[in-house]
Amino acid sequence: MSKKCIRAWISGRVQGVFFRASACERALELDIRGYARNLYDGRVEVLACGNEVSLALFVEWLHKGPDAAKVMDVEIQQVNEVLPADFTIR
Repeated sequence: MSKKCIRAWISGRVQGVFFRASACERALELDIRGYARNLYDGRVEVLACGNEVSLALFVEWLHKGPDAAKVMDVEIQQVNEVLPADFTIR
């Protein structure tokens, strides 16, 4: 199965609520590689690379996030990236 990559920008109450750590945990469960990082404007940026099914499940999770988060919007863009070795928090 071929790997695809997406970049996502998540807005709402997504910083200070363990969003990145929870995204990392979920990504590892789904065998997704990439990263999650906070942006200066209050959003979280995620790069996620994996198979289509895993990415769909991960994007579904991004729309909810961890219990303390309040996701208002998720912007998704297909990207061509070099497949990262793992999933990291930046």
